[in-house]
Amino acid sequence: MTKISEPSLYRRLEDVIGCKWSVSVLLAIEEGVTRPGALERRIEGISTKVLSERLRKLTRYNLLERTAFPEVPPRTEYTLTPAGRELVLILDRIRRLDESLRAGNGLP
Repeated sequence: MTKISEPSLYRRLEDVIGCKWSVSVLLAIEEGVTRPGALERRIEGISTKVLSERLRKLTRYNLLERTAFPEVPPRTEYTLTPAGRELVLILDRIRRLDESLRAGNGLP
């Protein structure tokens, strides 16, 4: 049996969706919070280390784009890629389904 070195697309999505911090980061960026310091303030309970790890992973998975501005002090901003925007739409659909199920309405 051959071991696959690169995780499948499904496994990467599972890794993102299964992590509350990744979802929180994606949703905050979708709402317009683009700088690491602002993200850390916005996402209650996230540490600087975890935020940095999530930003790197989401960028590596092509869900976020990182832009570094050559300023003093340096400034970095993150934006959703087209794939990131698509995932946020799916997450919103899941949220709406959850709300519908909680309200006892069953599937919409």
